[in-house]
Amino acid sequence: MDLSFSPEHTAFRDGVRAFTAEALPPQLRAKAEIDGHFEHAEVMEWHRILYRKGWVAPHWPIEHGGPGLDVTSRFILGEELELANAPALSPFGLSMVGPALIEFGNEDQQRRFLPKILSGDEVWCQGYSEPNAGSDLASLRTRAESNGPDFIINGQKTWTTHAQYADWIFCLVRTDPGAKKQAGISFLLIDLKTPGVTVKPFLTIGGTPAFCETWFDNVRVPKQNLVGPLDGGWTVAKALLGHERTLIAAVGQIGRAIRLCKRIAAGTRFAGRPLVDEPAMRAKIARLEIRHRSLQMANWRALASAQLQKAPGPESSILKIRGAELTQQAYELAMELMGHDALAWFAEPGVVPPIEESVASAFCYLRATTIYGGSNEIQKNIIAKHMLRLG
Repeated sequence: MDLSFSPEHTAFRDGVRAFTAEALPPQLRAKAEIDGHFEHAEVMEWHRILYRKGWVAPHWPIEHGGPGLDVTSRFILGEELELANAPALSPFGLSMVGPALIEFGNEDQQRRFLPKILSGDEVWCQGYSEPNAGSDLASLRTRAESNGPDFIINGQKTWTTHAQYADWIFCLVRTDPGAKKQAGISFLLIDLKTPGVTVKPFLTIGGTPAFCETWFDNVRVPKQNLVGPLDGGWTVAKALLGHERTLIAAVGQIGRAIRLCKRIAAGTRFAGRPLVDEPAMRAKIARLEIRHRSLQMANWRALASAQLQKAPGPESSILKIRGAELTQQAYELAMELMGHDALAWFAEPGVVPPIEESVASAFCYLRATTIYGGSNEIQKNIIAKHMLRLG
């Protein structure tokens, strides 16, 4: 595998770097410099800046508003944005339901939804998991009953990340309760302003209102919002989850966390010298970097397949498993390096330096990485069945 960049790609990298340095507004740049937390409004501000540049959805095809970048350029763009600590855009519209609509949606749906996903005029969230249907997603019970030109939706979704900010939710619903679990599920798009929808945020273990419970009480949804065939939602969901699991590989996020560990180690003193000079700590950081580099190589293989127009397949489960584990390990190391300062939930003036803002909160929240997007145990079953042919 040739890992060198062409002169054109090198020039593109320089252009991305220059644009990011110039385009980040001062208040966002100040947070980026300390790896701070970006609020929803700040994320959407950056979304619109990238939209005006044409880079908000680098993986979308030109005919649907994408910039026409090749896989290597898309990789470079993502890497440079991570290196700049720019706000991470919400994936639910751009990287999940958008690609699903491009692949499975009809022309009317594509015309209606894709432009507003790109512009940020409509924000999306995901309605998959339920209180008794998480890793075993096919056990979901939210039902959609036919009623003339509409479906009537009743049920509950949970872990609907940032639903309190969203305009629309894409949902898996049961349309044929008599069919076997996977066969009776459909993929619906639901306007969260529809009467009967209730969204209630709740605190994560990290102390942040990232998640919501979402209820549907006789919610009327037009049948024109059905994506793909009736009872064919499992196929759409599998394709969408392939994109989500590739995202959960979090190669850029892990790299950012490793850089955070290095900064903490450089700024924390032990026995009169920086922790970064302690051989044991240097070895722990080095081991994490080696594992991160291996994950990067696996991600590049997936990118090479994407260059050949291949959608993410079961190999995305490998990226999900390893990425989830390394994300947790990186923040475990950050907590260890902080010592007693890690007991602070969020940054407090005079207690925790700004560079270590919210590490404890992120550490707690990211315990979920090995669960969401399909638990790591489920991913191992997928690898055994579809790659190793063991089942």
